[in-house]
Amino acid sequence: MNPTISIIVAIFNRKDELFELLNSLTAQSDKAFEIIIVDDGSLIDLKPTIRNFEEVLELRYFRKDNSGPGLSRNYGARRAKNEWLVFVDSDVIVETDYIENIKKNILRIPCDAFGGADKAHKGFNLMQKAISYSMTSVFTTGGIRGNKNTVSKFQPRSFNMGVKKEVFNAVGGFSEMRIGEDPDLSMTLWENGYTTAFFDTIAVYHKRRVDFGKFSKQIYQFGCARPILNQRHPEYVKISFAFPTLFFLGYLMGFLEYFIMGRGLILAFYGLYTFMVLFHALWVTKNVSIAGMAVISTYIQMFSYGYGFLKSWILLNVFRMRPEEAFPTHFHKK
Repeated sequence: MNPTISIIVAIFNRKDELFELLNSLTAQSDKAFEIIIVDDGSLIDLKPTIRNFEEVLELRYFRKDNSGPGLSRNYGARRAKNEWLVFVDSDVIVETDYIENIKKNILRIPCDAFGGADKAHKGFNLMQKAISYSMTSVFTTGGIRGNKNTVSKFQPRSFNMGVKKEVFNAVGGFSEMRIGEDPDLSMTLWENGYTTAFFDTIAVYHKRRVDFGKFSKQIYQFGCARPILNQRHPEYVKISFAFPTLFFLGYLMGFLEYFIMGRGLILAFYGLYTFMVLFHALWVTKNVSIAGMAVISTYIQMFSYGYGFLKSWILLNVFRMRPEEAFPTHFHKK
C-alpha cells in the first residue's frame, strides 16, 4: 500500500522563502500529498502567498499565537489526515522527486521515523553556500547531517524529517524545548523502542542564515541546547559533543602560549586546520570566494557552538541551575 504524506511547515514571517518552498512542491512528480502551513504568529500577512497556491496544491493554512516551532508543528500534526508526517523548514526547497523518493524509501526501509540531508542550491548566494559547507563538512560536524555512514543511529532534523503519525502521537510529539527540539524527539523515539533511518535520496536545499551574525547566534543557541539534551538523554551522550568547546579553549590557550611563552605550537595546529578546511572547501565548492568564507563560517561555528556548550555545561553542572532557569528562551510552556 502506498504511504500517505502530510507535509507540515511551521513558519514565522519568511514570506519569500515560503513562496519558494511551495513553488517547488507544485512541481512534484508525485502529487498525492497534503500541505499544512502553521503560521506561528507572523508579523506580516502570509495569506497572499498562500492564495497563489490554493488551486494547485492540497493546502490548508492555520494561524496561531507565537509559541515556537515545536508546538506549532504539533498543532499542524493534530490536523494532519495522513499516515506519515513530514516536517520541513520554511526556508528549504525540494527536488521534483522529493515526495516520490520518500514513498519509495518508506516501502524499502522499515522505520518509524526518517530524515534526509541538506545542501546548498546553485542559486544560493556565496555566504549561504559557505555556511552550508560548514554545517555539513566532515571537518566541522563530521558530516553527520548528510551521510548515513558517519553515525550508527541517525538523528532526523526538523528541516527534513518524517515520522509515522501514530508514533508521533505515542511519544507526545515535540517537547517544550524551543531549541534542540528535533534531536530531543529523535532520542525520545529511541528510548521508546522506535527506529529511525537516513534516506539518502531526499536531500533538501536549505538556505539557513544569510549573514554571519545571525548564523553565530543560531549556532550559539544550539551549543547551549546540547548539555540540556545530555541531561534529558544521558544514554546518548558522546564525547564528540564537547569537541567544539575543546577547539575554542585550545585556540585561547594558543594565544596565551604565544604571548606568554613566545611559542606558537598550538596555533600552528590551527593554521594546519585552516589550510585543510580551505583546501577541502575549495575542492567541494570549486569556488575560491566560497572557500574563503567557509573558513570564516567554520570558525564562527566552532567558537559559537563551543562557547554556548561551555556556558550551558557550567550553569547546569557547576551552578546546578535548572535548564528552564538558565535558558528560559529555550523553552515554552505547553
